[in-house]
Amino acid sequence: MNSATRSIKLYFLCALTLIVTVRLCAQQQAIDSLNRVLKEYVQDNPAHSKDSTYVKVLLDLAENYEFVKADSLSYLSEKALKLSTQIGFLNGQRRSLTLIGYYYSDLGMHQKAISNFNKALNYANQQNDTRNKVALLNDLGAEHTYLGDFEKALKSFLNSLDVVQSIKETDKFRVAILYENIAHLYFRQNDLKTALDFYEKVKVINDEIEDETNSAFAKVSHAAILSKLGNHVKAMSFINQSIAVFEKQNATHGLEFAYTEKGTIYLNQNLYKQALVWYEKSQILNEQLQEDRGRMSLFNGMARAYFGMGNYRTATEYAKKAYGIAQKIKSLRGKMSCAQTLFKIYKKNQNYKEALQFHEEYQKISDSLSRDRNKHSLSLLKTQLEHEQQKKDLLLDNEKKLARQRTYVYASLVILGILFATLIPLYINHQKQKKLNIKLANSTSELRKRESELSAINNTKDKLFSIIGHDLKAPMGALQAGLKLLTSGEINKKNFLRYVPKLKAEVDYTLFTLNNLLLWGFDQMNGTKTRPRLTSLSTLIDNNINLLSEVAASKSIKITKQLPENLIGYLDEDQIDLVIRNLISNSIKFTPVNGIITINAEAEDAYWKIMVSDTGMGIDKHQLDKIFSGNTNITTQGTNNEKGTGLGLSLCKEMVLKNKGLIWVESTPKKGSTFFFTVPKEEETYMEAC
Repeated sequence: MNSATRSIKLYFLCALTLIVTVRLCAQQQAIDSLNRVLKEYVQDNPAHSKDSTYVKVLLDLAENYEFVKADSLSYLSEKALKLSTQIGFLNGQRRSLTLIGYYYSDLGMHQKAISNFNKALNYANQQNDTRNKVALLNDLGAEHTYLGDFEKALKSFLNSLDVVQSIKETDKFRVAILYENIAHLYFRQNDLKTALDFYEKVKVINDEIEDETNSAFAKVSHAAILSKLGNHVKAMSFINQSIAVFEKQNATHGLEFAYTEKGTIYLNQNLYKQALVWYEKSQILNEQLQEDRGRMSLFNGMARAYFGMGNYRTATEYAKKAYGIAQKIKSLRGKMSCAQTLFKIYKKNQNYKEALQFHEEYQKISDSLSRDRNKHSLSLLKTQLEHEQQKKDLLLDNEKKLARQRTYVYASLVILGILFATLIPLYINHQKQKKLNIKLANSTSELRKRESELSAINNTKDKLFSIIGHDLKAPMGALQAGLKLLTSGEINKKNFLRYVPKLKAEVDYTLFTLNNLLLWGFDQMNGTKTRPRLTSLSTLIDNNINLLSEVAASKSIKITKQLPENLIGYLDEDQIDLVIRNLISNSIKFTPVNGIITINAEAEDAYWKIMVSDTGMGIDKHQLDKIFSGNTNITTQGTNNEKGTGLGLSLCKEMVLKNKGLIWVESTPKKGSTFFFTVPKEEETYMEAC
């Protein structure tokens, strides 16, 4: 028996050993067997430690360590990658990078996981390895899901689905997994109905292919949605079916997953003792695994159960553990859920300081995710539409090719017909075709025009909803929360009065933002009409200094002016008043305590040049290049964490341009900024610029 034959025989013997041990669900036995095979293989011939068979067994061993010993998974995968690179073993490089990706994914380091999966995908593409290409696109989708980038996640899943369905004999097992992952995306968006529809598709496929293991995992997730919708009976039925399969297979990871979800179903019904029974079973299994994401959900569930039973001390311990894991794996949703649990516990214990801290963190993350959820929902829809459009474009392209072929056939027939017909029918046909082409060209032009208008309207709508959802909701939420604490008696009037200045600032900010927003929205949708006339710029500047003096005084900022006499310009008073107010307000926002703001004006030919300078924090070159460019809105917190929409400068630009002027900025980081704008002195100048 030659060396190559012996290597192949040994690898198949190793693979058979692995299959048998996995079916017996003896994880440690599989690991021991693979270690023994590796040792004997190298002892037989030291040169074997650098061939592809050795790498395959090494990777099989690494794979078995994933939920048992993460460090071993990383070490063995890196070793296999190094050996595969040395001997040019592409399959080994792809598998090694995939397992390294799993290692980083389990640690919550999703960007590193994505990097390794993309490298592995390149090798799969090089080898035209369709099966692994499908798997890696699915893995990339899962990582983007963890990062909250649902648009990229859905694109990866849909691309993977296209690859699967392009295969002559479609892999229904993979289709079921992809449908399940897409369902999970909708579940994360709280679109339970759509998620349920996809899980029903998963159930149909799994029943058809009789895949017991994948069906069991899918039913656990299916049960979670049913329980959220209040169908606890059906949810419990699915969970019990899954547990029966996992217990028969002695599948530790599956059982831990199912036990946790069964505990949650009881928790959703306020059956706290029953919930703890299953959570504790899950905890025993979890100690054998290195899976932080599952442990976080488990501990938070246990904290909620103990809280429901009135055992606040134990509830606090588990909630803190869950919160620590959420921080470790950088799970925003996990942190939000754990913060909510800790808030309830501390509030019940009348520890209002800690309760307020976690309530603020919960509210902050909740607002962020709520805002992101709206964006992600639109992104998911947009991605689906784009994907469907790509498929339609492909079909249309094929139809065009077929149409061209048919045209060639028809042309041949026409040529034959010319031999037996006169030129008149051909001329008539040509005229009809010409009219149709003109009509088609007109229709295409009109369609493009409407598409452009619709895109502009959609952009305006998206910007309005983003600002309303983010910058008006948060201050109103803070005011509501403060009033709720007062009316519920959780804080007394004396303590509440300490928050009044902050609440007033929030309301003032909201009113200022709302004024900008309404004017901008009206301008975008209907077009603001500019009514210029001779106006005193000195009066506008004085009025705005008086209006904002209280805000400036709160930061001990001195506002000075150096204006020439007879500062009269031809402009729309309301529009330029808004420009001056926004620029002074911005200077106050970004100027530290005891700073100075100076307002100057000087003649420049037929225009007045107005300058608003400050001794503030300045603007770095990266952001400076973006200000006043296109429709970009720059949003930055002030020196006292003042909020902003990024809308003000965009609005200033629009108003100055409507008044036939220019606006620009000069700035040095840590030294200050100067904003310039010009307006015409006389009506003649204004009319010449029209």
